[in-house]
Amino acid sequence: MFLDKKQQAEAVANKLRLREAIKDKSLVKREMIAGITGFFAISYIIIVNPIILKDAGIPTDLSVFATIISSLIGCLIMGFWANAPVILTPGMGVNAFFTYTVVVAMGLSWQEALGISIVSSVIYVLIAFTKLSEILAKGIPDTLKAGITAGIGLFLVEIGLEKAQLIQQGKNSILALGDMTKPATLLAIFGLLLTLFLFIRNVTGGFFIGILVTSVVGIVFGIKDQASPSVGIGDIAKYGEVFAKGDFSRILSVPFVLAVFSMTMILVFESMGLLEGIMPNPKKFKKAFQASSVTSLLSGILGTSPTVAAAESASAIESGGRTGLTSIVAGIMFALSMFFIPLLSYVPQAAISPVIIITGALMMNQLSRINMFDFSDWFPAFLIVVIIPFTTSISTGLAFGFVAYPILKIAAGRQNELTVPTYVLGALFLCDLILSALL
Repeated sequence: MFLDKKQQAEAVANKLRLREAIKDKSLVKREMIAGITGFFAISYIIIVNPIILKDAGIPTDLSVFATIISSLIGCLIMGFWANAPVILTPGMGVNAFFTYTVVVAMGLSWQEALGISIVSSVIYVLIAFTKLSEILAKGIPDTLKAGITAGIGLFLVEIGLEKAQLIQQGKNSILALGDMTKPATLLAIFGLLLTLFLFIRNVTGGFFIGILVTSVVGIVFGIKDQASPSVGIGDIAKYGEVFAKGDFSRILSVPFVLAVFSMTMILVFESMGLLEGIMPNPKKFKKAFQASSVTSLLSGILGTSPTVAAAESASAIESGGRTGLTSIVAGIMFALSMFFIPLLSYVPQAAISPVIIITGALMMNQLSRINMFDFSDWFPAFLIVVIIPFTTSISTGLAFGFVAYPILKIAAGRQNELTVPTYVLGALFLCDLILSALL
């Protein structure tokens, strides 16, 4: 297959070790742009995660530091250990489970929720550093892998459209067209057209240029839509109030055990599914999975909900990121953001949304790998594709797809296409769905 110069360079970078990548100046430049692009695509987590965890009782001003520090450490581990262009941050979805299921619905304290996070992450680490990770990864059929990538892509498109305010909750429907006269929406449309033009023309750093130019236009017209927490670097002196506060006093209680099982399923399979979906070099999967597990464990100690691989990492990868330099640069950006948290409000959602929309659209080309003429193949993948964005939960989408796959193969009399890991994954996800309904 013919590759242009950019694709050839990315293919070469995909195979380089970190120390080799650092010696290539053009590669370093591309990886820096990718890392910065990926950071801005996920930077909203610095604001949103503390707001969600506030409902669990964790002080917002301290949660900001926990979010930034865990992301910084995670990106550095991912970069130096796995040499992969993946950004690790406290995950959207798992933070909602942490807050609204474990604390609000089950009545546990945020300290106990941190304890549950730590225990779940220990199990995650054990899986990641043993052959179990390879067995589980190989148990994912190719059609479901394609469905996972496409599902995450559609999820990103939904996130991007919401950030652009092009879609909103409808009065008589689930979703409706947003107000096209709002300045923020018009800015997002401008940013989308600009970024599409740059992308089609293969402009180096096109995504980053799109974010930068759109942000400047937003500043000129006074479009500022992110409410930053009122926090300064001096507040870090109180960080000890959330650091290492996990409570394990009820570790053998039924609620604690059930919550650990569900959170473990979310951490292991959301990360596995996402890494399988976005990693440009599958050979880096194992170490990336290990880096994700270790960071998830550290995040509980640091005082925040578990970290996972961010779906927005795909933006960095589409910008040309292929080595750990991308995640290292993103980590440095997280470190710098600690001193400039209020300034993030000058990068409006409208500037970020075009990159997320385009990245999601590109990921959906994986639908072409699914055999649409075999219902037992494509319907489980279809469930993953639609349920991930509709429920805003990657793990829920995986659960429905993995449960449906063996059922349809058995119904079709094609049990020979199933493996032991496929049965095990289906059973585990079925248990997860049942427990999620009971919690």
